[in-house]
Order: sequence, then structure tokens, then C-alpha cells
Amino acid sequence: MNKPLIRTIGRHKESYLLMTPFMIFFLLFTILPVALSIVLGFTYYNMIEPPRFIGWYNYIRLFLDDDIFIIALKNTMFFAFVTGPVSYLLSFLVAWMINDLSRTLRSIATTVFYIPTIIGVSVFPMWRLIFSPDAYGYLNGMLMGLGIISDPVAWLIDKEYILLILIVVQLWMSLGISFLAFVAGLQTVDRSLYEAGVMDGIKNRFQELWYITLPSMIPQLIFGAVMQIVISFSVADVSIQLAGFPSTEYAGETMVTHIMDYGSIRYEMGYASAMAVVLFFMMVFTNRLVTKILQKVGI
Repeated sequence: MNKPLIRTIGRHKESYLLMTPFMIFFLLFTILPVALSIVLGFTYYNMIEPPRFIGWYNYIRLFLDDDIFIIALKNTMFFAFVTGPVSYLLSFLVAWMINDLSRTLRSIATTVFYIPTIIGVSVFPMWRLIFSPDAYGYLNGMLMGLGIISDPVAWLIDKEYILLILIVVQLWMSLGISFLAFVAGLQTVDRSLYEAGVMDGIKNRFQELWYITLPSMIPQLIFGAVMQIVISFSVADVSIQLAGFPSTEYAGETMVTHIMDYGSIRYEMGYASAMAVVLFFMMVFTNRLVTKILQKVGI
């Protein structure tokens, strides 16, 4: 450890002491699991025998010998590139629209929009009832009543509809941490900037948004992007609860459900770790790409 770093720690020892509990938990439950996954990805490990080094075999098997993984990869990418940007924009637009409400109304609106994220798991039975495959399902009943369809549709069983329905439900649950960050960020924007903007020629709310609000919310925008990337790449509960585990012809399979299959059911921990490493680097790459795009457009 070099002397400048030691002196810095000495000058700010109280701050480092307060950070210590977080850093311990971060190292134990974030850094260590990622490092172990990378190591185990090069082994055959079934939790009974000691890990056995097998080199790149797990990764070769992933892309050349596992058709279900390719389906899960495609579904995950589709989820990420649809729900991620849509959820991100929706979270910001809703936060922006309720920002000028009074404090009480804004608190109520924030609670109302955030509730689906909190109760998402508990209302899956309601979604199953809506998309029930018989004539008593709400959606089937409504469409049959309107004469749009003549026979009930097995929405959560037919592979043509599964992924679309999962995306709809995921979007319903999407106003989460990013939404709260945007609500908080909008409240920190200096109001005097808007007055100065009017004097400088800003004529409407959209110019105000582009030239003042967004540049003033850089930390919250980047944080929201990171959180949306993580959420959109780690979809699992929605698929398991609505489409089943596994879903029809793996139409709702995602990388996380595939990892759960091999990790918690088949106990092929080395192979599951290899998939987790691939997913981790996909998230890191996407995060870097989105951050660069936001910085390039001046946000």
C-alpha cells in the first residue's frame, strides 16, 4: 500500500470506518460470488464431488450444444431491448408529469405508481385469472363478448403469445427504483435555472426539459439506466409464475430461469456459473454502452 493512500485514509479515517460495514458486505456478497462464479465456470461441479477443472468446455457447450440456452439468450435480449428502454422512458415521463404537483399529491401519485413494483409477486394470481385459457378468463370473456374471438385462447400456454404477455406484465411492474430516483432527482433541480432559461429564450416545457432538467439530473439518469439494465436482464419471476417452469416449448425461458434450472434443480453448478458469467458480462457491456450514449448526447 503506497504512502499517499495511507495518508488519505489517515486523514479521513472516520469516513472509512463508517464505510467498513458496507464494504465488508459488498465484498462478501457481491465481489466474492462474482469471482467464484468466474472460477467455477471453468469447472465441473455438482456440489457432491470437488470441482474439477474442464477449461472452456462449459462455454463451448453453452453456444454449440445447448439449444435451450440459445432460446433463453434470444428471449433475454428481446426482453432487455424492449422493456429496458420503454420502462426507462416511462419511469422518467411519469416522474416528470407528477413533479409539479403539490407535495401531498405528488406523494400520493408516487405511491400509486410504485405500488405495482411492491405487490407485483402477490398479484400474479390476478394475471393468471385475466389470461386464463378457458371462457371464464377475463380477457377471453371480454373478447368473446365483443365477438372478436369465438373460442377461448390459451394465452399462457400458446407459445405465440407467452413472450408478449410477459413483456406486458413486466412493463406494468416497471416503475421501480428508477422511478423513485427520477422523482427525487427532479426535486433537486435548481428552480432559478428555469427563470434564467426563460430569459435566455427557452419558450416551452420541452426545451426546458432538454436544456435544463436533463443536464441537471445526470447522476439520477445514469443510476436509473443501470437499474433498468439489471432488472430487464434478470427477468425470472414473471416467467415462472405465469408461463410455468419450464414454459411451453421454452417460449418464456430467460437466462435467469435457465441458470436456476441447472443450478438449483440439476445441481450442475459449474455450467450454471458459466451462464451467470455470460449474463454478467452482457450487463456490464450494455451498461457501458448506454452510459457512453447518454454522455455523448450530453445527458
